[in-house]
Amino acid sequence: MNPIKGILLKICAVLLFITMSSLIKAASGRVPAGEVVFFRSFCALPIIIIWLAVRRDLRTGLRVKSPLGHFWRGFAGTIAMGSGFAGLALLPLPEVTALAYAAPLLTVVFAAMFLGEEVRAFRLSAVALGLVGVLIILGPRLTLLNDPAGDAGAAAGALLVLMGAVCAALAQIYVRKLVQSEQTSAIVFYFSITSTVLSLLTIPFGWVVPTGQEATLLITAGLLGGVGQIFLTSAYRFADASVVAPFDYVSMIFALAIGYFIFDEVPTHSMLAGAALIVTAGVAIILREHKLGLERAQQRKSTTPQG
Repeated sequence: MNPIKGILLKICAVLLFITMSSLIKAASGRVPAGEVVFFRSFCALPIIIIWLAVRRDLRTGLRVKSPLGHFWRGFAGTIAMGSGFAGLALLPLPEVTALAYAAPLLTVVFAAMFLGEEVRAFRLSAVALGLVGVLIILGPRLTLLNDPAGDAGAAAGALLVLMGAVCAALAQIYVRKLVQSEQTSAIVFYFSITSTVLSLLTIPFGWVVPTGQEATLLITAGLLGGVGQIFLTSAYRFADASVVAPFDYVSMIFALAIGYFIFDEVPTHSMLAGAALIVTAGVAIILREHKLGLERAQQRKSTTPQG
């Protein structure tokens, strides 16, 4: 284990993913979300295949025991990507980033519902706090419900990103099931395959021929997404999840900077307040899980027969 290396890899992954989102946002004004998903997934495949070959994991790592599990993980993940990419065209980058933070909170709820995991008062309270933050961010965007003159595009964008967060949380539930029988390399590879194929089903809904600039942005985004996925996976090889997971929220700093300097997006007070609550809730859950993990490890150690 090398926690410092794990943290650095996680920060690099976060930076690559937020840069990828920025490139997609720059290209998403005319290119449909389904087409963006195709570029993101297909262009990441060569990077992932090279990575598996270097690790000498190309043959054994691609064997699967649960093809249907990979499909459902890919289906949920593809909808999450498509919804998030569509939202990027309608909302500021920091706001999309903050709303996407709802996914880990919803994962806690879904784990209790579908996996039978025990969720105690502390985690429930943290989830509730985070969801209050989501409502604070959504509030100004959903004024359309009471004010017909409201921004319909922003309201649709907010709902799309929230739907993406729900699907991302469901995808994580499938991942938790898959890791019990499948290798991480297979999960990464077959997700890209599944999302590439599923994205092609959106062709009848209006794909466009991208301009040279749009194609460059989308191809670069796909390549960065592939590298970011490798960095993210590698980070968990060098450090425990509880150590590197809080660094997900570094993406808000990057999103605020890129949004302000590149897209001229000034964050609102409600967005910052809601994001602060969501981040606080997420970090609280991570730290609580880390403490419980240490306690369980100590308990197992104390009950293990000596000699």
